[in-house]
Amino acid sequence: MQSLVTNIFMSRIGKKPIKLNSATVQVGTDNILIKGPKGELTVPTFKGLNVEVKDDMVFVKVSDKNNKKLNALWGLLRSLINNAVRGVEEGFEKKLEMIGVGYRAQKQGADLILHAGYSHPITVKAPQGIELNVENNTIITVKGIDKQLVGLVASKIRAIRKPEPYKGKGIKYIDEVIRRKSAKAGGTGE
Repeated sequence: MQSLVTNIFMSRIGKKPIKLNSATVQVGTDNILIKGPKGELTVPTFKGLNVEVKDDMVFVKVSDKNNKKLNALWGLLRSLINNAVRGVEEGFEKKLEMIGVGYRAQKQGADLILHAGYSHPITVKAPQGIELNVENNTIITVKGIDKQLVGLVASKIRAIRKPEPYKGKGIKYIDEVIRRKSAKAGGTGE
């Protein structure tokens, strides 16, 4: 029974090793530095978790497998390192689509100018490490090596004009499905 209880709290994600293709990992006392062809990222470390690099593989080990908080951080640290490795090797991208009459985007330097149904155009400044591109005036591509930052910038662009369910106008992710509603029916007055 004891082995069953300890297996319930072990992280399944934390146990998986991370394969390094073209990235290098340097483990420090406070953080982990990951370098690759696209750039470099740092990931913070947690007390009680050890990171080892052997034969182009990264292993995350936990000191106390019965500690629930450490097991949660074990999976988190492994995911953060994996996302950083994927980012510096391949990079991340999110695509958004603008739907609506007169909705369009254009690139001005590194920034983005959006015409999204408001009386004025909206300027989106690209943070450091993020590249914004426009295809066919309606498709916006957000690229970068930091997965969290790419998702954050894409969600902020989407929040400028969220897609509405009646006509489907707005800014949506390219693979997002908008559930359409029928028009509101008039009441009988009773």
